Amino acid sequence: MPTTTHQPIRRVLGRHPSAVLLGAQFVTVLAYPFLSDATLGRAVIGVAQMCVVLLAVWAVRRTPAFTWVVAVVAIPAMAFTVLEALSPSTDWIVLTSALLHAPFYFYVSYAMIRYLFHDDKVTTDELYATGAAFTVVAWGFAYIYAAAQVVWPASFVGYGGDTGRSWFELLYLSFSTLTSVGLSDVAPVEEHARSLVMIEMVAGVLYVALVVARLVGLTVRRTEH
Repeated sequence: MPTTTHQPIRRVLGRHPSAVLLGAQFVTVLAYPFLSDATLGRAVIGVAQMCVVLLAVWAVRRTPAFTWVVAVVAIPAMAFTVLEALSPSTDWIVLTSALLHAPFYFYVSYAMIRYLFHDDKVTTDELYATGAAFTVVAWGFAYIYAAAQVVWPASFVGYGGDTGRSWFELLYLSFSTLTSVGLSDVAPVEEHARSLVMIEMVAGVLYVALVVARLVGLTVRRTEH
């Protein structure tokens, strides 16, 4: 019976791991406002998010580097996710958590992009991977902003001029910057923070250009054949 129950989950993860990751990212974004006020809620959603990311990356890039990243970065990051949920105002915990999460998410985005470019065919899951990689980059920059806020206090200002932004506000800033929509009511006001935001602006534009160039190139190649 357990084997039968787990078969649909394994089938979905095996065929569409990027779709699972993209869906989990959206669920996290929608669920976070309901759970952010509870310590247990923040811890559960943070750890669950990383577990889904790990499963998706494992499914698309089974490499020795993945095992190394899990041991050195992912497992400690999960531990600090719980610690940060328990003590969200302790600077050294927030900083350490951010410095573990940011490289982890950037590694995941690198793995997803390699997955997109590993052959000359575009599968359904690779289309989902274009969105999944994009959201993962946004997560990585949000943690960079969280670290910057600890190292350089008052790096970001919110509506009304108050400083000290929550992680979800920084994630919102990251998404609005990466997509170039400019809708965020959170703004970088310290020079180091502005430098980081400028890098994310360029990363967002380059990512879109990279994906478009990839799809156009494959279309031209298919037409020539």
